[in-house]
Amino acid sequence: MTNKRLTIGKLQLRATDGLILATLVFFSLLAIIFYYRVDGWQILVLKNIAVAIAYILFNQFGEHATKKFWKFFLRMAPIVLAYAYLFGAVDKLQLIIHSGWMDDYVLDMEQYIFDLQPTLWLEDFISKPLTEWMMFSYVIYVPMYPVLCGIIYYLRGELAMEDYFFTLGFTNILCDIGFVLFPVASPMYYIKQLYTVPLDGWVWTFLGECMRKYLHFAGGSIPSPHTAAATIMWMMAYRYHRPSFWVLTPIILSLYISTFYCRFHYVTDAVVGVLVAFLALAIAPALLKMWDKIAARKTVPST
Repeated sequence: MTNKRLTIGKLQLRATDGLILATLVFFSLLAIIFYYRVDGWQILVLKNIAVAIAYILFNQFGEHATKKFWKFFLRMAPIVLAYAYLFGAVDKLQLIIHSGWMDDYVLDMEQYIFDLQPTLWLEDFISKPLTEWMMFSYVIYVPMYPVLCGIIYYLRGELAMEDYFFTLGFTNILCDIGFVLFPVASPMYYIKQLYTVPLDGWVWTFLGECMRKYLHFAGGSIPSPHTAAATIMWMMAYRYHRPSFWVLTPIILSLYISTFYCRFHYVTDAVVGVLVAFLALAIAPALLKMWDKIAARKTVPST
């Protein structure tokens, strides 16, 4: 990876910038084409345009930073916020192809494979300490996102950070597309009434339930973006900072289980999320090389 930048007028775009802006355009086109199935499609398109403009301005502002911390922060913040926005933006697009949720297909498949419903079966093993650990594994993903980025940047440099950003973003976008191609509401919306054992815990459980209430929505389920992104973080830690990989290992493995133990996802969602992550790891280098070829004629050297 050479971190070449594509120059368009006064804009200097790196591969991650191109990925984010292209996805905003793509989501806007979907909203326009399927306007009759997207509630408030005009608002969604306007929000996408506003986010694109804000992202470009913020990114250009960050180019003038001289101190290492601010250079890192002003690069990381708009990217992380853009990925979070895209996750929310796809909510309105989930049912543009299918007329309803497809949870029954997942439930029937898991019943056939396991001869039971895993998320319901796990009720026999619920305890406060176990729930607290599972919620910790699920919630710690949020601060792990920028912290690992900082470790990679300060120890391995800008190129490694850009590799992390691009691969993570590509994985998230593959998940977003999956939500549209195979919309699944998730167990916390589709079979919520079947659960009889509450998920009681302490601080981390409280934070996990806050995420469920304020950050989640029906859908956004398969592939699991939690397991997909966590896998990328884990593999990037292996690639760039091996001690972080070993520290993260028990947390990531627990996070996989937490997605369905805590009723955020089905087992299938978690498995597909991991597979999507490895698919992204395989494809991302070729995409970065393609970007470098496109940008080769008008390249601004990285500082």
